[in-house]
Amino acid sequence: MAARQVWITGVGLISALGEGRDAHLAALADPGAVAAARDSASFAPFHVHPIRHLDLERFMPRRGDQRAMGPWMQYGVHASGLALAEAGVLGDAALLGRTHLLAAAAGGERDLALDEEILAGLAGRERPEAYINTRLTEGLRPTAFLAQLSNMFAGNVSIVLGVAGSSRTFMGEEAAGVEIVRVAWRRIAAGQGDLFLVTASYNAARADMLLLHQTGGRLLAGPWRGLWDRPAGGMTLGSVGVALVLEAADHARARGARPIARLAGVAHGWSDRRPGAASRAAAAQWDLPAGVPTLVLSGASGAGPVTAEEHAFLAGRAEGLAVRGTAAALGHPVEAAFPANLGLAAWCVDAGIAFPPLATDPIESVGSAAPRRAVVTGWGVRRGEGLGVLEAP
Repeated sequence: MAARQVWITGVGLISALGEGRDAHLAALADPGAVAAARDSASFAPFHVHPIRHLDLERFMPRRGDQRAMGPWMQYGVHASGLALAEAGVLGDAALLGRTHLLAAAAGGERDLALDEEILAGLAGRERPEAYINTRLTEGLRPTAFLAQLSNMFAGNVSIVLGVAGSSRTFMGEEAAGVEIVRVAWRRIAAGQGDLFLVTASYNAARADMLLLHQTGGRLLAGPWRGLWDRPAGGMTLGSVGVALVLEAADHARARGARPIARLAGVAHGWSDRRPGAASRAAAAQWDLPAGVPTLVLSGASGAGPVTAEEHAFLAGRAEGLAVRGTAAALGHPVEAAFPANLGLAAWCVDAGIAFPPLATDPIESVGSAAPRRAVVTGWGVRRGEGLGVLEAP
């Protein structure tokens, strides 16, 4: 248990379901809206959950800032602006100066149009190396060298929104998304800071990302299937931008900030992923008293044996639980999966609701009873098992 209480005072979330609390909770309660958010045509036979519209000028009014970032970075900056605004921090130079930033990011986006142009122009070149170097120098945006670098993600959040505290960037798929939250939670608990912005994003509408995952046979191809009823290749990617403002409760009270939920704990571990290993790692983290109506937002991706293993793990603890596999609605946003589910869970705890099941075979014993507690799981496709616990403050 943390020495100091940690509150979530701001949530920013954009996804295929829309932007913000009202749009997400309304869409999650509407099967038609969930289905409409899915794109099964653009990258057929694969499915993606794209972000279809973003008002870039709301938090990035300068066109130069917009041009310097691809969608991946833009999603993170926009979500961070939403979270800081809800927390009452955006535009407050004194608070922003003391806001520490933790970002979860993979390698950035290539300029695919430029890549294709260069490949098309290589034919017959006597000096192809010189041509490639010249075209890359002239054609790439100034923040990219072959691909945008992960630490530039945090840099753009800091520069555009004025977040001026310490900054750390984490890489490592889903585990990075767990770690940004765990580290911020521990640092607040230990008195090493009062105010943290944690942020992550993922752009699923990229042919190179689909290729990367499908080389491992992870993607769902062909007809749509429910999250818990998929083959080994069962992942559908989702575009998400998410940010959370984590704050020491005493600091939030002093400035009159309203809590959305209390972050009671975050755990993270690793297993070798032999059969049953992930379940044993998760069982060591699952230290929750029974009998309390609990909403569980699972970060299961739908891919591989690990999704089936998580389903069995949660079904074995179903008493008092209402389990929702959110990748059925958002797609799987990799680094952003864990913080995105924390944001959704915080909204549900704050509103006292559990949105309807997203699967045809729900793990549920409490129906739509108002959750007094929410649990978020974060089992990575290849590695890492995380758990977060939220309660009403």
